[in-house]
Amino acid sequence: MRQDGPFVEAGENDNLIVQRLASDPNSLGIFGYSFLYENGDSLKGVQVEGVAPSFDTIADGSYPVARPLFFYVKNAHRDVIPGMKEFLEEYVSEAALGSDGYLAERGLTPLADDKREEMAKNVLDAKKIGS
Repeated sequence: MRQDGPFVEAGENDNLIVQRLASDPNSLGIFGYSFLYENGDSLKGVQVEGVAPSFDTIADGSYPVARPLFFYVKNAHRDVIPGMKEFLEEYVSEAALGSDGYLAERGLTPLADDKREEMAKNVLDAKKIGS
């Protein structure tokens, strides 16, 4: 990272990043979409390759810097670690991961219904994904 001033490390404190951006109209910051959405009165999203950040462009993958959240679980731990199986069931429930779920309320962009159902089934069935 640059050490000559143009780059300022703000850690993972998104509120601090928002404050710094609001105080300098020529600055750029990187943080989750929920903070842009919540601070839309004082911050402006940056277009990348002509695509502006929005709920839809993040959900459909057309905003080039959006990325999925991966959550890995060792299947051998499901029945060994107390509460692990219940945690996974809750995490992929509609109440959590659905389009109106509490994770969406906290800024997670939900998958399309068909992809979300497939992912939830894979998690609940302990399907091994990948190699």
